[in-house]
Amino acid sequence: MGIAFDYAPERPDHINEILNSLDRYNPETTTVLQDYVTQQCEDRSYDCYANLALLKLYQFNPHLLRDETTTNILTKSLTVFPSPDFSLCLHLLPSYILSPPTSTSAPQNNPSSNPAPGDAPLTEAVQKLAHLNTLLSSAKYHQFWNTLNSDDLYADLIADVGGFEDLMRLRIAITVGQSCREVERGVLEGWLGLEGDKFEHFVVEVCGWGVDSTRGMVVVPVNKENEAKGTVVREEVKFEQFARVIRRAYEQPA
Repeated sequence: MGIAFDYAPERPDHINEILNSLDRYNPETTTVLQDYVTQQCEDRSYDCYANLALLKLYQFNPHLLRDETTTNILTKSLTVFPSPDFSLCLHLLPSYILSPPTSTSAPQNNPSSNPAPGDAPLTEAVQKLAHLNTLLSSAKYHQFWNTLNSDDLYADLIADVGGFEDLMRLRIAITVGQSCREVERGVLEGWLGLEGDKFEHFVVEVCGWGVDSTRGMVVVPVNKENEAKGTVVREEVKFEQFARVIRRAYEQPA
């Protein structure tokens, strides 16, 4: 059996009590869940179920929404790709945040209206994180690292998430290990955003792969995901089954 969606081994007892009671809809628990997001960023733990509960509270209580906590949740969800966690979190945000950026301003005579897309800093941050998620989903890992290093805003977004780059490299390595047996060194360096000794240390010591210097290839050990196996499909059909089909073909309609 697979792991339950709401399971998190590092979840504290008081958080578990909130999530399994009506307190998960109590606005007063917002601060507790926000502190829990900060804890996840610091100790590299991850609890999607609790984070979704906090975003749901933000939906019911927009005045409690904190930009920094929201972007931290989205950034943490990137570290577990290719799971759908980022999309789950993204679609709990207000609709104006998910709209493409625009220079159109909100009507001056309606101060209570939602800010126009692109006006709020949160909108720009979410759009940039969504772009990173698109690159990861498209397996454009080299472009992911180039984009991440191209703007200071990206550095600000990942600053609170401890070990973000290391976690991303691990997830990329897992994906590569599930689909490849050999990869050119230059290609894999671009995918992992590493070069030289740091690249070799990560590949050999962390991933347990081999480096063939003579061919310039990185060798991935065989596992149940990347092993090529022939599939034989065998079906047994008894003669009596054919007999029924032939008999019905000659039967007169009622």
